[in-house]
Amino acid sequence: MKIKPLPPMNSIVVFEVAARHQSFTQAAEELNVTQGAVSRQIRLLEEYLGKELFFRANRKISLTPTGLQYYQSIYGALLNIAQATGDIKKWRGDRQVTVATTHAMAALWLLPKVAPFQQEEGIDLRILATDNIVDLHSMDCDVALFYCRVPPVEMKVTPLFPEEVFPVCSPSYLKQFSNDRSLEKIFSGTLLNLDEAHKDWMTWPEWFNEVGHPTITPKNKVNINNYTMLLQAAINGQGIALAWGSLVDDYLKSGALVRPIDTVLRTSENFYMLEPLGQHRTSASVTKFREWLLQQLPELVGTQSLN
Repeated sequence: MKIKPLPPMNSIVVFEVAARHQSFTQAAEELNVTQGAVSRQIRLLEEYLGKELFFRANRKISLTPTGLQYYQSIYGALLNIAQATGDIKKWRGDRQVTVATTHAMAALWLLPKVAPFQQEEGIDLRILATDNIVDLHSMDCDVALFYCRVPPVEMKVTPLFPEEVFPVCSPSYLKQFSNDRSLEKIFSGTLLNLDEAHKDWMTWPEWFNEVGHPTITPKNKVNINNYTMLLQAAINGQGIALAWGSLVDDYLKSGALVRPIDTVLRTSENFYMLEPLGQHRTSASVTKFREWLLQQLPELVGTQSLN
């Protein structure tokens, strides 16, 4: 049976890069094409779908609700294609490093940083994305990057950075509270919630309790099952989200997100680098990747093995 309807496939690849960077300019740099070529491919895809995928204003872009939903769908599909292709090509040997991580960690932290490492070292990086850490033992990976309250056993565990959680929203959303910046007013609007299936991630009631503030019941709640989508909803001005510091640094620097209050919750929990114990020898490429990864961090808590 013929698979249809299929969109222009080159446009899909361009759309994924532009959506991930939230920038046509950065997408053009990654794809080594002109910004005009990126714009044409996005417009071609929008015309094919009959829907706008990006808001365009003041030389800045952000995903529309339709674009956000489409990105989430095609991102997973492209990852599956990449994984299937890698399996057929039998990516193995000293030039490959397979990294398992969450969709959020891949999109918001690893991918924006790793291009110079790959170009300098000539190493193939294979990313396996999953938001369920219980899948980790069934995945053939060299290194895993996860946030978890209790690291899995039979793993070499290296803390990467501590959990720092604080609220964020768009400047336009915060502007509506210019006359009253009280906590009760700010948090009584719309709170964006990560779906309860993500049990290790902190919830709003937990955050209010830990910072010693009475839980506020908002007028509206929006539940989203993907952290990257949650942040995009905040960027689009749809409400306030809880942010994990190391995952939103770029958004804060660009001004796409702001902090409505200064309160930060710091806990003893961490994002971790996890490495299987005793499965195979560590290749030179894995060692280089591990060293590069640790160089990206301001501080390290230490290393331990759980078995």
